[in-house]
Amino acid sequence: MPEVPRPDEVVSALDILAPFEGDARADYWLKRTPFDLRHIEGSLLFKPDRSPKQYQTTWVRLRQPIEASDLTHRALLAFGCDQVMLEPLLRRHGASWMTPGLNFASLDHAMWWHRPARADEWLLYLQDAPTAQGGRGLGGTWIFSEDGRLVASAAQEGMFRLPLDD
Repeated sequence: MPEVPRPDEVVSALDILAPFEGDARADYWLKRTPFDLRHIEGSLLFKPDRSPKQYQTTWVRLRQPIEASDLTHRALLAFGCDQVMLEPLLRRHGASWMTPGLNFASLDHAMWWHRPARADEWLLYLQDAPTAQGGRGLGGTWIFSEDGRLVASAAQEGMFRLPLDD
């Protein structure tokens, strides 16, 4: 696991969105998503990354603790992964979730489990987008427990459409 700031040293996406409560786009993240996300390179919610890059590191955990089976925690980790996995494509192209005309969709997703992990404990998603062209991109993610153990790996291909420059 790379050396990164601890989760309590990084701003939560929920705190960034709180002043916009009542806006439908903000309310989705504030009221409907079960995850707290903490982007180490900064959030892409409103504006693009100042220095476009193909990688991203994000702390992710459920907003509330749950008592559930290992299988349920794995399913929640997969769901959490799908929330942020292709964001490096946005970083790479200097875009944000608010880029007008952005269209984005997951085409396929695979995960490999290396160790048990709990979705209600902080996990570091180390993400990379090694290729992106022709409206498609590939994302890779390595998920680490807070103590540095690799608990899962994932790959996802996504479709993305950005507005054309005039």
